Amino acid sequence: MNNIGTTRRNFLSRASGGFGAIALAGMLGENIAHAEDPLKPRAGHHAPKADRVIFLYSTGGVSQVDTFNHRPQLTEDHGKSITASRWLNTPGEFKRFLIKPRYHFKQHGQSGAWVSELFPHLGSVIDDVCVLNAMHCDSDGHDKATLAAHTGSAQFARPSAGSWVSYGLGTVNQNMPSFMVLAPSTPYAGTQTWGSDFLPACHQGTHVLPGKEPLPNVRPRMTEGGLQQMELDLRNKLNQTHLRKRAADQMLNARIRSFETAFGMQREAPEAFDLSGETAATLGLYGIERDTTAGFGWQCLVARRLAERGVRFLELIDVGSSNNWDSHGNMGDHAKLAKAIDQPITGLLTDLKQRGMLDSTLVVWTTEFGRTPFHEKANHAGREHHKHCFSSWMAGGGVKGGIVHGKSDEYGIRTAEDAVHTHDLHATMLHLLGIDHERLTFRHAGRDFRLTDVHGQVVNQIIS
Repeated sequence: MNNIGTTRRNFLSRASGGFGAIALAGMLGENIAHAEDPLKPRAGHHAPKADRVIFLYSTGGVSQVDTFNHRPQLTEDHGKSITASRWLNTPGEFKRFLIKPRYHFKQHGQSGAWVSELFPHLGSVIDDVCVLNAMHCDSDGHDKATLAAHTGSAQFARPSAGSWVSYGLGTVNQNMPSFMVLAPSTPYAGTQTWGSDFLPACHQGTHVLPGKEPLPNVRPRMTEGGLQQMELDLRNKLNQTHLRKRAADQMLNARIRSFETAFGMQREAPEAFDLSGETAATLGLYGIERDTTAGFGWQCLVARRLAERGVRFLELIDVGSSNNWDSHGNMGDHAKLAKAIDQPITGLLTDLKQRGMLDSTLVVWTTEFGRTPFHEKANHAGREHHKHCFSSWMAGGGVKGGIVHGKSDEYGIRTAEDAVHTHDLHATMLHLLGIDHERLTFRHAGRDFRLTDVHGQVVNQIIS
């Protein structure tokens, strides 16, 4: 039996010049629930507000007091000494100096929400956004905090939020993955950020690398009578023969379905990444040129196109671990990083709204943690890691726009009112998709696991 399995795996991984490698993940899950068709669309636990999620992730730790958390007292008390309870991942008592924001804030929209000059475009649509200014998390180390932001666990590899959504709801387009990640490189914690871990491997994120060939292992499908069709037919014969010998093996049915999905991608995926039919006005919204094949504007526009085609969960990572928001030495770095994403994100929100998709699309922007409003050196140009308070935001998909939820203390050091933990953010995301985060579980190693572990509260105050 093992020899047969090995032979089949080798054959399929070679088939179609790498096409089989895309779906190989679908073969490797050891504990497949919904085994007859793991990607079949399913109803949630209650009526959803949103059909899909676009998860925008800025890796490295964005400073809350330089972006969305306006703290005028911090400017007024610049240079004043305080006693901090944590420094460089270590608890204790540390004499430090308050550092004022580098960037100016102004109010935007009818809501009058404060947004810094780093995000002028986003400020123009802030009435569609709910800012969360009292976020906090469990770690101020990049790898652990990044893992927690995606999987809910800062200590151990666990399935990512996208994998949980795929597992719970399946896909509405059987020819496309339910979970896709558009990223020029991996963030901290690597591919674990979109991994399925103990969930069936067909639910892991499909990584799309911006560039001229975003999915190098997927090429346009040949004619129905072509070589790839012959390979698919041969593979089906082998699988059906194997299945007759293992009539009760529903896992094999799921594996077969994964390959059918991957084959279907060869027809639909190339078209989804072809921007030639987009108007000049639409390209201008995202701030990109006609022949653009990379950059955050490209990622945002492609995400909209994939969302239209039924992809359930899309993550967009703006930069990799070698070039990110980790501004220890110079907060001036935030300016170029914000400029790269401000117009594309605003274009995405505007485009979704114009197409009538924003109400059913939950857009989430976050980072792994914030940055210290203080430093050991007075007038220092940078900021350190800070887990006790940071900012995120949500828009569309049943979220109230034009509100700021949660407050920090006067300096942006600690949460003070309506704090939202990473677990709460995940619980709210699932709730808006129609999923009860306490009921979406998977049995593994003798216990039931969930995205929020034993934590998490839905933030009902922000739901329309």
